[in-house]
Amino acid sequence: MTSEPDATSGSNPGPGAGRHDGSCPVRYERHGAAAVVSIDRPERRNAVDGPTAEALQAALQRFEGEDDARAMVLTGTGEVAFCAGADLKAIETLGGRLMSPDGPMGFTRLTPSKPTIAAISGFALAGGLELALWCDLRIATAGSKLGYPERRWGVPLIDGGTQRLPRIVGLGRALDLILTGRIVDADEAHAMGMLTEVVADGAHLKRAIELANNLARFPQRTMLADRRAAIEGLGMTLQQGLALESEAGPEVYLDAVSGAQRFASGEGRGGAGAGA
Repeated sequence: MTSEPDATSGSNPGPGAGRHDGSCPVRYERHGAAAVVSIDRPERRNAVDGPTAEALQAALQRFEGEDDARAMVLTGTGEVAFCAGADLKAIETLGGRLMSPDGPMGFTRLTPSKPTIAAISGFALAGGLELALWCDLRIATAGSKLGYPERRWGVPLIDGGTQRLPRIVGLGRALDLILTGRIVDADEAHAMGMLTEVVADGAHLKRAIELANNLARFPQRTMLADRRAAIEGLGMTLQQGLALESEAGPEVYLDAVSGAQRFASGEGRGGAGAGA
């Protein structure tokens, strides 16, 4: 797939520290309103070392700084792996990031202000699954495998895996994967709610970019306000969450009036144009 010209950096494929061969371990490309961030270490199954984590952090900062980038797609190059987790052969390069407020794997302790989508093909394991769970939505190919196999080697989950998985699939299902370290296929992951969609092999990135650009067509202020209320309200009491939700009302009232007028004039009748 050919990306659109990058107006902010010319031919620069992305931010971040270089690899031993001088190339960047993370690519940043724009496809319309979608910012595609790709871990580009297929020779290591897109495992993350220190320089890759720094490049991921820089890519998120770049996405946040581009107002016309309305959704981010996170993926890994090649078809074998989305990300196999931390690079255990270069684990010493991540040592200085263990207590980072941004997260060892780049940005896993941060919450982005705009939607994020994981485009998964192959293995999403250990920290790679934690990166996928950091995203709002997850699109995976039918042959993908997801899990926390580091249980076998006594490596802890430190990139949000113990917190995000229960919020997505429920505590019982999450503990099954966290305690046993078993790996599930795409169909089981979809059935438990871990995956948003399962697509044919090779179709994950195209579908994620399509979804990102469809989200970008919605009125943004109301969508982002609803997203924020859903994410931040999860740990609140019902009354606190309702109060948070209500805060957005005055801010987006004019958007709501405009949308109501469009509906009254016939736009979207019968559900036309609904969904992404």
